[in-house]
Amino acid sequence: MGQIKRLVLDVLKPLNPTILSLAEILASAKGINTVTCTIEEVDRETETVKVIIEGNDIVFASVEKMIIDSGSVIRSIDSVTLGKKHHEEKQVVNK
Repeated sequence: MGQIKRLVLDVLKPLNPTILSLAEILASAKGINTVTCTIEEVDRETETVKVIIEGNDIVFASVEKMIIDSGSVIRSIDSVTLGKKHHEEKQVVNK
C-alpha cells in the first residue's frame, strides 16, 4: 500500500480551539508538511471545518487522535491521495 500524501477531512469542532490552533496541532505531527483549515459553517457551539493535510507519509491514526484530543470529530474523509515512495536515481554523467 502507498503512503498517504494528502487528506481532505470534514471536521466538526467546538468554537475552541480555533482553526489556527487546530492547524498548529496537526502540523506538528511527523510526516505532515502543510495543513489548511477552512471554516465551512458556523453554528452556535460548533464549526464545520474542511481540513486539508499534505505530507510525505501521513499517519491517519495519529491525525485522528490529534483531532479527537482537540475535542473535534472527523465526520468524513472526503479525499485521500496515496503514493509510493520513490527512490532517487543517481544521474550518470559520461565524460
